[in-house]
Amino acid sequence: MTGARHGDGRRVVVTGSIANDYIMSFPGRFSEHILPDKIDILSVSFLVDSLRREPGGTAANIAYNLALLGLRPTVMATVGADFEPDRRRLEARGVDTAQIRVVPDHFTASFFVSTDEANCQIASFYIGAMGAAADLTLDTVPDDEVALVVISPNAPEAMAKHVRECKARGLPFVYDPSQQIVRLTAEALVEGITGSLVFIANEYEFELVHEKTGLGVEDALDLTGTLVVTRGEHGSIIRSGGHVHLVPAVRPTTLVDPTGVGDAYRSGIVYGLLADLPWPVAGRVGSLAATYALEHTGTQAHDYDAAAFLARYEASFGDVPLALRRTLADQAALA
Repeated sequence: MTGARHGDGRRVVVTGSIANDYIMSFPGRFSEHILPDKIDILSVSFLVDSLRREPGGTAANIAYNLALLGLRPTVMATVGADFEPDRRRLEARGVDTAQIRVVPDHFTASFFVSTDEANCQIASFYIGAMGAAADLTLDTVPDDEVALVVISPNAPEAMAKHVRECKARGLPFVYDPSQQIVRLTAEALVEGITGSLVFIANEYEFELVHEKTGLGVEDALDLTGTLVVTRGEHGSIIRSGGHVHLVPAVRPTTLVDPTGVGDAYRSGIVYGLLADLPWPVAGRVGSLAATYALEHTGTQAHDYDAAAFLARYEASFGDVPLALRRTLADQAALA
């Protein structure tokens, strides 16, 4: 793996959504109420037994988890006037919000998700202020201050714009289209994967990409430096440089809420890139970060320090690699 070293003064810029998450729980299984032979006239309603409002959005979630790991990531996103309390909270955690722009007369984007007892989810996303995300530009951040750009789910035009900007300026980027795969064109997806340092998707998302673009695993590897496919409780597969790394998941102490777990995992991959960690280690950092999120309600409710993270890493995987111990210790000293 080749990435920007910690402590070189540069930063990771996370582009993507900031949203209010409205999280609901359904005390049953969606699959028991959907008739496969009537899918063309699908019309269902689920009575949920809980509703919470939590801060979220892919960019904010990834940045929050990177801050827990000791970094000070920069978020580039658009929000509504209702965002200010969450801005203060993210700043207090260690996230740079200077590139977050308020769009007057709009609400922050909203994510509505229902989770059943099998951890299957049905979700909708209201774009709100995120609709203006294409007005933002990476040109506001000087080249010599950028170690890495993360292009996560956002307004489709903004994602395409940031891909072009990274390529024009030679900025390394991680491509994570995730929930926006259904809205992105096949051409936009191929363009985003092409030249990326890492392309990340879960199993289902990768199948969607395959259906839209025709790209298989080997095709994707011809376009990106590293392909990461997450598999929930079965861990993840990282393919890079001709090697295939099978990364195990970390068993949770309690299973609370899967929302935001993928974003937490991605923070481990980004952290590993910046710390130049071997892929098996970076993947394990992501697995552990994901489990912390899984054990809490909401996408930004979990917390840990370097000592706690290292202790649990050792309990989950065995000896902590010296490179990881050093980088986490260095970040804790700088925090």
